[in-house]
Amino acid sequence: MSRSSRPLARPLGRSLAVTLALSCGPVPPARAAAEPPLSVLTLTGPERTLFSATRDACDGADVPDAPARAFRDASGQIAVFGLHYRNRALRGPDLDRLKIDCRVVLDSGEKPDPALYDDRSWITATWTEDGSNVAALLHHEYQANEHEGRCRSKVYMECWYNTVTAAFSRDGGLSFTRAAPPAVVAGAPFRQEEGQGRHRGFFNPSNIFGEGRARYFFASTTGWDRPGSDQAAGVCLFRTERPEDPTSWRAWTGTGFTAAFPDPYRKTFKIADTCRPVGPFPAPVGAVVRHRGTGAWIAVFMAAKGGVFAESGFYWSTSRDLLTWDVPRLLLAGATLYDDPCQAKGRLIAYPSLLDPGAKGRNFDDVGEGALLTFATLRLEGCTITADRDLVRRPVSIKVWP
Repeated sequence: MSRSSRPLARPLGRSLAVTLALSCGPVPPARAAAEPPLSVLTLTGPERTLFSATRDACDGADVPDAPARAFRDASGQIAVFGLHYRNRALRGPDLDRLKIDCRVVLDSGEKPDPALYDDRSWITATWTEDGSNVAALLHHEYQANEHEGRCRSKVYMECWYNTVTAAFSRDGGLSFTRAAPPAVVAGAPFRQEEGQGRHRGFFNPSNIFGEGRARYFFASTTGWDRPGSDQAAGVCLFRTERPEDPTSWRAWTGTGFTAAFPDPYRKTFKIADTCRPVGPFPAPVGAVVRHRGTGAWIAVFMAAKGGVFAESGFYWSTSRDLLTWDVPRLLLAGATLYDDPCQAKGRLIAYPSLLDPGAKGRNFDDVGEGALLTFATLRLEGCTITADRDLVRRPVSIKVWP
């Protein structure tokens, strides 16, 4: 999540691009399938604004600050999340008629006790079978520099400790509650005071997406070095058949979905399992959808220029099995949160997702021959990222070879 200079309830989180650059160095190139491409995505229309922070916000906390996540509730209304850590939803009868609902469905307590996992939380993934009971994944940031005596440094990046946690709604996403004690989906195998000096933990989960009875999501980690348990930096794939049970998620190890990353404040565990990073993602995955005609998976994500990425912008990659992905291809060029804002020209683009208005699933995890590339634009003032942000979309045609 990214900082802003404009007045907000509290400052936003820092750019993940800086996080990766300072904390774990370059992510190595990931395994990718050879040519030819499995799919072609083509932008077919102009930008349209869905939400403008300066025009539509309920208060200063309402800015696009995560990829858009959508589901249909039991009444047929659509709820979309993707704003700030004072979590509100956009709601409407369809993706063309969304308006912000000023009810706060989940607030952030900014509490100093890291064991409570209630500092700053973003709803970054949802899953519902019936439109009433909704499981959510939270990107939780414990910013120890904001809490007296919790970090040996006052530098933001040297104190940042991330965990994927869970919340649940029984009223179609009108309100979410956390479990007591907190429900940890993926955490580092050590407490926040350990390893200070760099960004640590799991963060920025993708949407939840399904195949048969299985549910999946990707989450990023900067990794760690521990005797007998060295976790590589990269993107981990998690799976469960019970998304309503936060403890049931397991990550891919290279041989199976067996790696668990429980709460280090409540469980004394053996040498931690590790996940095998899946590529070719240089940083968090924006969204994954399944093509209805072929069953292929399509992922969209941000990347900065460098290595296999000829330009900065949004890229896509396609897979038959979620583990081997083809060569990433540029969908939309532009400076992203992973780029130096001082070199950008007026705005950044961030947080891509794909939403098909005609999705067959309640959770918008499938696409047909077209979808809406939905993302945030962030206005710059000199070298500063402001809170003048819009949630926008552009239509995309999709062709996948059988």
